[in-house]
Amino acid sequence: MRTVDRIVGIRLLQLHQRIYELTGGRVGHRLGGARTLLLRTRGRRTGRERTAALLYRPDGSRLVVVGSKGGSDEPPGWLVNLRAHPDVEVQIGTHRFPARARLAAPEERERLWPVMVAAWPAYARYQAQTRRTIPLVILEPAAAG
Repeated sequence: MRTVDRIVGIRLLQLHQRIYELTGGRVGHRLGGARTLLLRTRGRRTGRERTAALLYRPDGSRLVVVGSKGGSDEPPGWLVNLRAHPDVEVQIGTHRFPARARLAAPEERERLWPVMVAAWPAYARYQAQTRRTIPLVILEPAAAG
């Protein structure tokens, strides 16, 4: 049953992202009670734009997202991409802005992990089912220039 749940979950997330993109962000910012953003990264090999819909929480002027891939032992593609190209674009609702992505330092992760689990309790289950430490990613809006 877990495989069926995962397939259904992936399909629902893909549909959610597609609606978010097709409506220019007018629909899709909220997923149940959680807030979502669109993260646009550049493919590490192709250089092509890639988009992922992710749950987020603010941390001051920064945003925090989770590199969980549903508890997989492999990191999500967007995480691998931003390690190669940390300059990204973020979309929250209809608002788009450039940002710089970085992995949270261990002390930041320790403080922020409970915040992210409170926002989406399944993250605790995802961490329990994988051997890797699920990273948190900090998105810092680029300074206006």
